[in-house]
Amino acid sequence: MPALHFTAAPDAHEALAEMRARHKDAGADACDIVVALGGDGFMLQTLHAFLDKGKPIYGMNVGSVGFLMNEYRKDDLEARLAAAERATVHPLRMTAHNAKGTTEALAFNEVSLLRQTRQAAKIQIHVDGRPRIAELICDGVLVSTPAGSTAYNLSAHGPILPIDADLLALTPISAFRPRRWRGAILPHRAKVRFEILENPKRPVSAVADDFEVRDVFAVDVAEDRSISMTMLYDHGHSLDERILAEQFND
Repeated sequence: MPALHFTAAPDAHEALAEMRARHKDAGADACDIVVALGGDGFMLQTLHAFLDKGKPIYGMNVGSVGFLMNEYRKDDLEARLAAAERATVHPLRMTAHNAKGTTEALAFNEVSLLRQTRQAAKIQIHVDGRPRIAELICDGVLVSTPAGSTAYNLSAHGPILPIDADLLALTPISAFRPRRWRGAILPHRAKVRFEILENPKRPVSAVADDFEVRDVFAVDVAEDRSISMTMLYDHGHSLDERILAEQFND
């Protein structure tokens, strides 16, 4: 049995107590696998929290949304971990610029730009240094990883990407102009720059997963392949299979 460390969302304390009663908790530094108890939001928090340790993470759903999680069961954890399938993910690195300076943050799901007021945002989009959209009038726009393509990106009618695809999704949020533009699929090496037009009249915030920077005037987004994290999934229920199945759901 690998050495385990259990971590839980605030509303999953009962599940945490149950797991620690059944299995020894080796602690964050000595463990081989981190077991995260919660929902998708907590999985993202756990990925960020264990970036510097490089431990594989096995999530169990004790929240409301559990696309990134395995089913919560009290029994057979050792067998489930032994047969688990791996999914390796790389984050996006957001570099946000505002009057206070430059702020960097990582996102395993997506980097999203969102209007802060009743007025639509006006955003210019550059890809690899070339202007692609001179003026996107919208509620916002996002760049999604394959792992995040079934989250906010899907709600914004963006494409679902296979987990091992070397691709990113660039998706507008409630675009008014250009009216027919539905976004783009980019190679994972692409470097995207957003420039906010008519700022501060039309203020925009930038969000990397759950980290927000307000009143930005420019945002750079690129995948950071120097960082990788591993998530573990029950045999036959891999993240790749879940993403594929999501494309055939009603």
